[in-house]
Amino acid sequence: MTIREATTDDIDAIQDVAQSSWTDDYPDILSRESIEDGLDEWYSDDLIRDSIIWSRALMLVAEHDGEVAGFAHATIDFDENEGTLLRVYVAPAFRNEGLGRQLLEETRDRLVDQGVERIKAMVLEANELGNAFYRGFGFEQVATEAVKIGGDTHTECTYVLETEATTTE
Repeated sequence: MTIREATTDDIDAIQDVAQSSWTDDYPDILSRESIEDGLDEWYSDDLIRDSIIWSRALMLVAEHDGEVAGFAHATIDFDENEGTLLRVYVAPAFRNEGLGRQLLEETRDRLVDQGVERIKAMVLEANELGNAFYRGFGFEQVATEAVKIGGDTHTECTYVLETEATTTE
Protein backbone atom coordinates (compact mmCIF):
# COMPACT_ATOMS: atom_id res chain seq x y z
CA MET A 1 0.00 0.00 0.00
CA THR A 2 1.36 3.40 -1.00
CA ILE A 3 0.01 6.76 0.09
CA ARG A 4 0.98 9.72 -2.09
CA GLU A 5 -0.21 13.13 -3.14
CA ALA A 6 -2.92 12.99 -5.77
CA THR A 7 -2.26 14.22 -9.29
CA THR A 8 -4.72 15.35 -11.93
CA ASP A 9 -4.33 11.88 -13.48
CA ASP A 10 -6.18 10.53 -10.40
CA ILE A 11 -9.41 12.50 -10.91
CA ASP A 12 -11.39 9.61 -12.43
CA ALA A 13 -10.16 7.17 -9.78
CA ILE A 14 -11.07 9.57 -6.95
CA GLN A 15 -14.53 9.96 -8.46
CA ASP A 16 -14.85 6.15 -8.67
CA VAL A 17 -13.91 5.74 -4.98
CA ALA A 18 -16.39 8.45 -3.99
CA GLN A 19 -19.14 6.87 -6.11
CA SER A 20 -18.62 3.37 -4.74
CA SER A 21 -18.35 4.67 -1.17
CA TRP A 22 -21.48 6.80 -1.31
CA THR A 23 -23.45 4.05 -3.06
CA ASP A 24 -22.34 1.47 -0.49
CA ASP A 25 -22.49 3.63 2.67
CA TYR A 26 -25.45 5.96 2.26
CA PRO A 27 -28.48 4.14 0.76
CA ASP A 28 -30.18 4.05 4.18
CA ILE A 29 -29.15 7.66 4.96
CA LEU A 30 -29.51 9.57 1.69
CA SER A 31 -32.00 9.26 -1.13
CA ARG A 32 -30.67 8.15 -4.49
CA GLU A 33 -31.26 11.67 -5.80
CA SER A 34 -29.30 13.20 -2.88
CA ILE A 35 -26.43 10.79 -3.52
CA GLU A 36 -26.35 11.76 -7.19
CA ASP A 37 -26.60 15.48 -6.36
CA GLY A 38 -23.86 15.24 -3.70
CA LEU A 39 -21.51 13.37 -6.01
CA ASP A 40 -22.13 15.87 -8.82
CA GLU A 41 -21.63 18.85 -6.50
CA TRP A 42 -18.59 17.70 -4.49
CA TYR A 43 -16.72 15.53 -7.00
CA SER A 44 -16.81 17.40 -10.29
CA ASP A 45 -13.65 17.31 -12.38
CA ASP A 46 -13.02 21.00 -11.68
CA LEU A 47 -13.44 20.76 -7.91
CA ILE A 48 -11.14 17.76 -7.62
CA ARG A 49 -8.55 19.36 -9.93
CA ASP A 50 -8.66 22.56 -7.86
CA SER A 51 -8.22 20.59 -4.64
CA ILE A 52 -5.20 18.80 -6.08
CA ILE A 53 -3.41 21.95 -7.22
CA TRP A 54 -4.51 24.49 -4.58
CA SER A 55 -1.74 25.30 -2.10
CA ARG A 56 -4.20 25.39 0.81
CA ALA A 57 -5.49 21.90 0.12
CA LEU A 58 -4.11 18.42 0.58
CA MET A 59 -5.39 15.51 -1.48
CA LEU A 60 -3.81 12.12 -0.81
CA VAL A 61 -4.55 8.82 -2.51
CA ALA A 62 -3.82 5.30 -1.36
CA GLU A 63 -2.74 2.85 -4.03
CA HIS A 64 -3.00 -0.91 -3.85
CA ASP A 65 -1.25 -2.72 -6.70
CA GLY A 66 -1.33 0.47 -8.80
CA GLU A 67 -5.07 1.04 -8.24
CA VAL A 68 -6.41 3.98 -6.24
CA ALA A 69 -8.15 2.32 -3.30
CA GLY A 70 -8.95 5.41 -1.22
CA PHE A 71 -8.35 9.09 -0.73
CA ALA A 72 -8.27 11.83 1.88
CA HIS A 73 -8.99 15.50 1.24
CA ALA A 74 -8.17 18.32 3.65
CA THR A 75 -7.86 22.09 3.54
CA ILE A 76 -5.55 24.33 5.55
CA ASP A 77 -6.32 27.70 7.13
CA PHE A 78 -2.83 29.04 7.78
CA ASP A 79 -4.20 32.13 9.58
CA GLU A 80 -5.88 29.93 12.19
CA ASN A 81 -3.32 27.07 12.12
CA GLU A 82 -6.29 24.81 11.48
CA GLY A 83 -6.96 22.01 9.05
CA THR A 84 -10.32 20.70 7.93
CA LEU A 85 -10.54 17.06 6.97
CA LEU A 86 -13.31 17.07 4.39
CA ARG A 87 -13.23 13.42 3.34
CA VAL A 88 -11.61 10.07 3.99
CA TYR A 89 -13.00 7.38 1.71
CA VAL A 90 -11.87 3.84 1.03
CA ALA A 91 -13.43 1.83 -1.78
CA PRO A 92 -15.57 -0.98 -0.31
CA ALA A 93 -13.35 -3.68 -1.86
CA PHE A 94 -10.36 -2.41 0.17
CA ARG A 95 -11.97 -1.88 3.56
CA ASN A 96 -11.04 -3.50 6.87
CA GLU A 97 -7.33 -3.43 6.05
CA GLY A 98 -6.50 -0.28 8.04
CA LEU A 99 -6.30 1.87 4.92
CA GLY A 100 -8.63 4.57 6.26
CA ARG A 101 -6.52 4.85 9.40
CA GLN A 102 -3.33 5.08 7.31
CA LEU A 103 -4.85 7.84 5.19
CA LEU A 104 -5.97 9.72 8.27
CA GLU A 105 -2.59 9.36 10.00
CA GLU A 106 -0.71 10.52 6.91
CA THR A 107 -3.07 13.46 6.45
CA ARG A 108 -2.68 14.42 10.12
CA ASP A 109 1.11 14.19 9.91
CA ARG A 110 1.28 16.33 6.77
CA LEU A 111 -1.05 18.92 8.26
CA VAL A 112 1.06 19.08 11.43
CA ASP A 113 4.15 19.55 9.24
CA GLN A 114 2.35 22.60 7.77
CA GLY A 115 1.85 24.08 11.26
CA VAL A 116 -1.71 22.91 11.87
CA GLU A 117 -2.57 22.74 15.57
CA ARG A 118 -6.18 21.60 15.28
CA ILE A 119 -7.97 19.42 12.74
CA LYS A 120 -11.72 19.54 12.22
CA ALA A 121 -13.68 16.74 10.57
CA MET A 122 -17.33 16.50 9.65
CA VAL A 123 -19.51 13.44 9.24
CA LEU A 124 -23.24 12.90 8.95
CA GLU A 125 -24.79 12.02 12.30
CA ALA A 126 -26.55 9.02 10.76
CA ASN A 127 -23.21 7.60 9.54
CA GLU A 128 -22.45 5.51 12.62
CA LEU A 129 -19.29 3.96 11.16
CA GLY A 130 -17.91 7.37 10.22
CA ASN A 131 -18.59 8.80 13.67
CA ALA A 132 -16.98 5.77 15.34
CA PHE A 133 -13.97 6.10 13.03
CA TYR A 134 -13.23 9.67 14.11
CA ARG A 135 -13.92 9.01 17.80
CA GLY A 136 -11.63 5.98 17.66
CA PHE A 137 -8.85 8.18 16.31
CA GLY A 138 -9.21 10.62 19.22
CA PHE A 139 -11.42 13.27 17.67
CA GLU A 140 -13.95 14.86 20.04
CA GLN A 141 -17.39 15.93 18.89
CA VAL A 142 -17.85 19.69 19.38
CA ALA A 143 -20.97 20.60 17.40
CA THR A 144 -23.81 19.53 15.15
CA GLU A 145 -25.51 21.50 12.40
CA ALA A 146 -28.01 21.06 9.62
CA VAL A 147 -26.58 20.59 6.12
CA LYS A 148 -28.25 20.29 2.73
CA ILE A 149 -27.36 17.41 0.46
CA GLY A 150 -29.34 17.50 -2.71
CA GLY A 151 -32.82 18.54 -1.64
CA ASP A 152 -32.64 16.97 1.81
CA THR A 153 -31.48 18.34 5.16
CA HIS A 154 -29.31 16.17 7.43
CA THR A 155 -27.51 16.62 10.72
CA GLU A 156 -23.72 16.78 10.47
CA CYS A 157 -21.38 16.30 13.42
CA THR A 158 -18.18 18.34 13.71
CA TYR A 159 -15.20 16.74 15.43
CA VAL A 160 -11.90 18.30 16.52
CA LEU A 161 -8.47 16.77 17.10
CA GLU A 162 -5.89 18.92 18.88
CA THR A 163 -2.67 17.96 17.09
CA GLU A 164 -0.29 19.12 19.85
CA ALA A 165 -1.35 16.07 21.83
CA THR A 166 -0.77 13.74 18.89
CA THR A 167 2.74 15.02 18.18
CA THR A 168 3.99 14.09 21.66
CA GLU A 169 3.06 10.41 21.34
